[in-house]
Amino acid sequence: MARLRELYKSKVVSELTKEFNYKNPMAVPRMEKVVISMGVGRSTQDKKFIELASKDLTLISGQKPLICKAKKSVSNFKVREGDKTGLKVTLRGIRMYEFMDRLISLAIPRVRDFRGLSPKSFDGRGNYSMGLTEQSVFPEIDPAKLEFTQGMNITFVTTAETDEEGRKMLSLFGMPFKEK
Repeated sequence: MARLRELYKSKVVSELTKEFNYKNPMAVPRMEKVVISMGVGRSTQDKKFIELASKDLTLISGQKPLICKAKKSVSNFKVREGDKTGLKVTLRGIRMYEFMDRLISLAIPRVRDFRGLSPKSFDGRGNYSMGLTEQSVFPEIDPAKLEFTQGMNITFVTTAETDEEGRKMLSLFGMPFKEK
């Protein structure tokens, strides 16, 4: 079983129940999914960029990404309708907890000049979004073989009703938020 899933069952549920006075254990917020997305705008000039980014995202997430296509043509960005412009992966269950564990304990500490995650990136419903500027912070990616750096967006979708509940739950998992 994943380490963070054990942590959720043993510590997080009891801490959240104490702090927010939940009557029913099913009312305690839990992680629903983690969505990782990459916008690969360079793929309009060279198609190999989308394949390289797809390979990296597969290594990071352990799951094959979905290739997203442009819905509209935008001449200023040299994008035509149907061009492959991005990738996304939705992680649930064991894979989600394994990814969160690797992100919190291995990847985030490797980010240069890291001073904590912004506590303002919640959406009002307990979901949290963050961005990474390069994929090389993950230990699965070999920096020597890296042809180009690519950023990614990571969204943590929870069942929390408020940002305060979501922030408390993620901080109990070990997310390093900045102090306000």
